[in-house]
Amino acid sequence: MTKAEQRVRVAIDAMGGDYAPDEIVKGAVAAAEKGDVEVILVGPIDTVEAELAKYNISGLPIHCVKADDFIKEEEHPALAVRRKPNSSIAVATKMVKTGEADGLLGATATGALVTSAIQFLGMVEGIDRPVLGGVLSGTAPNTVIFDLGVNMDCKPQHLLTFAIIGTVYARIFLNIANPTVALLSIGKEEGKGNQLARETYPLLQKSGLNFIGNVEGNGILTGQANVIVCDAFVGNVIFKFSESGAEIIGNYFKSKMKSYPMISHLLKDKVKDLVASLSLPDSVGGGLIWGVDGIVLKMHGHSRAPDVTKKIAQVKMAVESDIVGCLKSELATIRKKLNL
Repeated sequence: MTKAEQRVRVAIDAMGGDYAPDEIVKGAVAAAEKGDVEVILVGPIDTVEAELAKYNISGLPIHCVKADDFIKEEEHPALAVRRKPNSSIAVATKMVKTGEADGLLGATATGALVTSAIQFLGMVEGIDRPVLGGVLSGTAPNTVIFDLGVNMDCKPQHLLTFAIIGTVYARIFLNIANPTVALLSIGKEEGKGNQLARETYPLLQKSGLNFIGNVEGNGILTGQANVIVCDAFVGNVIFKFSESGAEIIGNYFKSKMKSYPMISHLLKDKVKDLVASLSLPDSVGGGLIWGVDGIVLKMHGHSRAPDVTKKIAQVKMAVESDIVGCLKSELATIRKKLNL
């Protein structure tokens, strides 16, 4: 097999994000220069080619695919995907479906990206809705939380699915062979929590996963479990609180250090790095849309070129690790065990 045949093909919505297409193209070119991925930029051909013309791409594994339109941030995602079947995100997603690309990357609005993924790729059997999750903080780098943003109203079987997804995530991206799984609740005892927590507990006990019981809020950032499950209402509140907490701590340090200019000068970069490590929005595996039948990764809307390059590498890793295949296998095993 030649090197070209071995490359993972990544389709990118060149028009998604606050700094598209210039920063998207710049980051894509940097990834192509490494030679281990084939980058496919999808968008209005004149616009994308004009950006590519700024770089020497002779011999690089990067090219454009035409899309007639693109979806803007303010548009209603579901309606926009239907009304614009040849938008950049729709064309890129269809390429994954038809096998012309191995994975999809976009800084596209989350609603449009998820809608496109569901419509054109479909869901993995046994999963009703897409799921978002990942590592929350540098204080607990071996702990992932699901769901962080999609499924607000859940049933026990949904939380079981989150636990399975989290287990696959921890095995592949964190290299943990037998991840511990915990249910987020208001107490460690089995009967604690609301109805959802109480009904989910026995389901996780019987699942065959490495379930260790309930974990309280104070156990999230101390790494008491590798996988923590909750509904997205709770998960997203925790996620936003964690993000703001890191920023507040950073600002607090800055204000205090102004009183000690010599110390401030010596520790400036160290404090900056320390605060940045508290929040890990770009952790490996973060941004993957779990549950859809294909590799789809969401970037922040404000992503710059280095972020694009990094995320292309993460799509490559997800494809090579066969996360969709691993998830299907794990689901089938547990569904059979529980007669679901």
